Amino acid sequence: MVFIAFEGGDGAGKSTQVAALAAWLRERGQEVVVTREPGGTELGGRIRELLLHGGEVAPRAEALLFAADRAHHVATFVRPALERGAVVLTDRYVDSSVAYQGAGRDLQAAEIAGLSAWATGGLVPHLTALLDVAPETGRARRSCRVEDRMETEAEAFHARVRQGFLALAEAAPHRYLVLDAAQPPEVISAAVVARVGELLAGADPTLRTPASTSSSSTTAVAAPGPDPAESAAPTRDSAATSEHVAPSAPSSSGEVVGRSESRSGGA
Repeated sequence: MVFIAFEGGDGAGKSTQVAALAAWLRERGQEVVVTREPGGTELGGRIRELLLHGGEVAPRAEALLFAADRAHHVATFVRPALERGAVVLTDRYVDSSVAYQGAGRDLQAAEIAGLSAWATGGLVPHLTALLDVAPETGRARRSCRVEDRMETEAEAFHARVRQGFLALAEAAPHRYLVLDAAQPPEVISAAVVARVGELLAGADPTLRTPASTSSSSTTAVAAPGPDPAESAAPTRDSAATSEHVAPSAPSSSGEVVGRSESRSGGA
């Protein structure tokens, strides 16, 4: 079983990368289950409609609705797929709640992380691919579609969300592949495939890719452990400077793949 989450701000290109990775895995004979949050189940679909296309929702109520969706999603969909040996790819997971409700809504990130850990029974992805996108870039990409309630939030909100994601990645670098979402989709896909190839090689050596064999380390597939967000919950001020490196050298250390750029914490 392998569980991979794709995270990032609105307009980061997560769905494109989920589809590309799913196709690559299926070509190699893997059973792949693609899902999303909110809305990965019938109940989740109704919650998604309330959250994204309903009226105003109080911040704590919003957090609880996301947790309810996640609890049902994990119990009835994600865990059964993992138990039968599938690779599960999800477009958003716990980190989105910590970033959007914890940092964006200015609730306590530790409380949101704890709520999410309880809702999921402590299920943590083996890998989280974080597509880092500047708020203005995300908004420009969304200009051709009708925005939902979260997407229409002010740019300052999305800036806080971005810093929340980056703080999570900094707190648990072994679990993250941070990618500059401004890069061409095929460049991002290549970096994701290389890292996932390393991950899967621990379970099946025949799935090792040329890019992953050149890496200095291979990440073995292990059962998810305690969520690092609980013990190192980020705040808006905890996202330290991140250095971007060349996309040709993804590794298991959680570095950022993309252009050279320095970014300070806070929004």
